[in-house]
Amino acid sequence: MSDDHVYLALAEGHEDDARWAYGTGFEDPLHGVDTAVPEGVDAGRLAAQCVALGDDALISAQRLAEWTTRAPELEEEVALANIGLDLLGQARLLYARAGQTDGSGRGEDAYAYFRDAQDFRNVRLSELPCGDFAFSVVRLLVLSSWRLAHFQSLGSHPDPVLAAIAVKGVQELTYHRQYAAEWAVRLGDGTEESHRRMVTALERTAPYLDELFTAYDARDEVVAVLRRVGEETGLPLPAARPLPGAGRDGDHTGYLAPLLTELQSVARAHPEAAW
Repeated sequence: MSDDHVYLALAEGHEDDARWAYGTGFEDPLHGVDTAVPEGVDAGRLAAQCVALGDDALISAQRLAEWTTRAPELEEEVALANIGLDLLGQARLLYARAGQTDGSGRGEDAYAYFRDAQDFRNVRLSELPCGDFAFSVVRLLVLSSWRLAHFQSLGSHPDPVLAAIAVKGVQELTYHRQYAAEWAVRLGDGTEESHRRMVTALERTAPYLDELFTAYDARDEVVAVLRRVGEETGLPLPAARPLPGAGRDGDHTGYLAPLLTELQSVARAHPEAAW
């Protein structure tokens, strides 16, 4: 199977806000969608789901932002930044929906900047340091494949807002997965050194996979993607003993708090500031 065939197969498949959070010019893709919580939908559970998915996106975006000025090529720096912006957009929508449904009336900034590490519900794989480019590629491949499967299922969610967010996100996540798969094949089938680094990246990722599949069972989808890449590169499927705990329960690595300190520093130093 050619590399191009691999890539093609994997590809199948708001009002202005001048707060610190995400700047201005954000276009609301949910215009006209009924925001009332449908009868029979548990508002508390819906809010918790939106917060968790928003946290995954926010923390992943922050890690991707760390590649700015450090990516191997300018083209990749721009690509990673754009993927991060897609995830920030998803986080915004999800946090906004959570604020509408949990009774708090909180806005996006409150979720992003004014919660401590123990209050976040992101999966732990998203918060690990970037490591080398190979690890970031493997993590993006795993998380985008997992999140894509999740968003595809959410497209039929009884809450029309969450469903609309998911439908929009599917297009973005399909590209994220394709981008990561392209690099996984290049590195895995590249030099001896790049192949070695990809093997190490898969080994580092493996202990966190069960946590993903407990949060949403997309094991078949993720394994299928890894197996497809492995067929082209000789990269082994990762296997490791699962780590105890889960980010969805508020259990995090020691890497999250420092990440949040940097992410939240300006907003906390200048609360209610606008620009």
